[in-house]
Amino acid sequence: MWIIVGIAIAVGVAVGVVTLWLSAKTAPVAGSAAPDFTLSSQEGKQVSLKDYRGKWVVLYFYPKDFTSGCTREAHNFQRDQEEYARRNAVILGVSVDSAESHQKFCAKEELNFKLLADTSHEVSKLYGSLMNFGIAQISARHTFLIDPQGKIARSYMSVNPSSHSSEMLAAIEDLKKQVSRVGL
Repeated sequence: MWIIVGIAIAVGVAVGVVTLWLSAKTAPVAGSAAPDFTLSSQEGKQVSLKDYRGKWVVLYFYPKDFTSGCTREAHNFQRDQEEYARRNAVILGVSVDSAESHQKFCAKEELNFKLLADTSHEVSKLYGSLMNFGIAQISARHTFLIDPQGKIARSYMSVNPSSHSSEMLAAIEDLKKQVSRVGL
């Protein structure tokens, strides 16, 4: 029996690793136009990526509401909202959870930025951020930093939820400095 459990776990891990590897190969690359989309927010309103043209967008995909890593990552983005506003940046979180789940998660965790419901899994797939675990599919923990012109500035396929918000703030500053130097 333990051998069967061990084999099942090994197969699950192998499928997850292959899925992550394949998703990294299909994700939009730096310099390309960020694929547009429209999804429902936790407020039940339609949100389109094009609505944020002229701003930096931190588009982060995460596995599941109410889980420890996802909660930590969301809290850090919430903590840093003023810093994002100073940088003309917004946070958009995406998972395959429903808008109702996002609404409960935001209420419980006191989050005021947009969480978007990708219940069809299409946007996660479009961004190479859909993981398959047998019959279950979830969004992978990936982030895309989109510049004010709507292009992918950087992509992050390996994310530490504890330090990711600080990493994104630093990346925005770094990219703004690069633009300033080129513009001189």
